[in-house]
Amino acid sequence: MSGLFSLEGRRAMVTGASRGLGRAMAVALAEAGADVVCASSQRGGTDETAAAIRAAGRQAWQVEADLADRDAVLAMADDAVSQAGRIDILINNGGTIRRHPAAEYPMEAWDAVLRTNLDSVFLLSQRLGAGMIERGSGKIINIASLLSFSGGITVPAYTASKHAVAGLTRALANEWAKHGVQVNAIAPGYFRTDNTQRLQDDPERSRDISARIPAGRWGESEDMAGAAVFLASRASDYVNGHVLVVDGGWMAR
Repeated sequence: MSGLFSLEGRRAMVTGASRGLGRAMAVALAEAGADVVCASSQRGGTDETAAAIRAAGRQAWQVEADLADRDAVLAMADDAVSQAGRIDILINNGGTIRRHPAAEYPMEAWDAVLRTNLDSVFLLSQRLGAGMIERGSGKIINIASLLSFSGGITVPAYTASKHAVAGLTRALANEWAKHGVQVNAIAPGYFRTDNTQRLQDDPERSRDISARIPAGRWGESEDMAGAAVFLASRASDYVNGHVLVVDGGWMAR
């Protein structure tokens, strides 16, 4: 059974791999046997992640691009293939959030969030998915959100992007499952990351969130490891178009 979860011989790419959930998932894939291309928005941003992967005995490569820049995203995908030879597993984790009341939401913020959170997911999936289709196998894991299911407050662009990521996940799965490519998503709950720092810093809001989570705590980055390895491995070969919620039970409450 353990062989089902082995990633030996596989080559992965993780965006937003400099810290938080991205770093945890990149390292988890390496510990399961994969070699990993670590992507971030700036040169040297994934130095610590790459070092951890190499310490685990796996190869690590580093690429960078502004995910809001379509041309840069495509160039990064090509760079990843040039360095690693191929990409068998893609985790579209990189993203951003901008908070403004909806009635005052700046269009430049809207464009930045949608280009980063949605356009880059499609472009990377399309560019790297083509090789997976040609080879007859591959895994794409998109990072959705609890806001793929609800509306949130003062984050209309983020919410729109994450609803769209869930829909795109299903759309790609519908087309690519027959080619041996599984496209799924993970929807993290409330995790201690940069994106939720404002909520963590609000004592009342943080307390209310913890009280609703059946597990009784916020998620830590390492809580994403098992879900990522499962969806990246042979164990999920018959899982297609699914949004796996990792939230300590929040959605069940």
